[in-house]
Amino acid sequence: METLEIDDIVRGCQRKQPDAQRKLYNRLASKLFGVCLRYAANRAEAEDFLQDGFVKIFSKIDQFSFNGSFEGWARRIMVNSAIENCRKMNMIYTVDEIREYDTRLSADDVLSRISYDELLEIVQQLTPQYRTVFNLFAIEGYSHQEIGQMLNISESTSKSNLLRARNVLKDKIEALYGSHN
Repeated sequence: METLEIDDIVRGCQRKQPDAQRKLYNRLASKLFGVCLRYAANRAEAEDFLQDGFVKIFSKIDQFSFNGSFEGWARRIMVNSAIENCRKMNMIYTVDEIREYDTRLSADDVLSRISYDELLEIVQQLTPQYRTVFNLFAIEGYSHQEIGQMLNISESTSKSNLLRARNVLKDKIEALYGSHN
C-alpha cells in the first residue's frame, strides 16, 4: 500500500503539482536531512544541502522510472548534491598517493555508551574530506574505487582518508570517554 502511495506522489511531482511536491518533501525531508547532516559541518549547512538536494530531486524527478525504491533514488541524489556542495565550498581536496597505513577503530563498550547525536557531532568535526570519505564508505556503502571516481581522487587516497578519519574519530571518542583497550 505504501509503495502505491509514494508512486502516486511521485507521479504528481512529475506533473509539477505543488501539493504532491509538498507531500514528497514532508515525507522524505527528515530522512534526507540525516544524510545531509553527515556531510555538513553543522545544522545550518545541512539545511542548505537539503534544500539544494530537493531542488535537484524535483528537477530530475522525470528521470525516475519506478524501477526500484524512490527513496533510494532520492537518497543517491542527495548524497551527490552534498558532495557537489562540498566541492563548491572547496572542502574536498584532491590528494595524490598518500602513504597508506593500517589501523583499526576499536569498537569496545565506549561506542555502546555514546549517543547517535554525540557520534554525529564528532563526525561533523572531521575535516570535510575525511568526513565525506567516511560517510561514503561506512554509511553509504560505496567502495574505495567508487569513492575515488565520485571525488576525483585515487583509490589509495580514499583508503588513506578513511583510515585517518577512523583514527581521528577514535582519538576524539577516547578523549571524551577514555581509552578502554
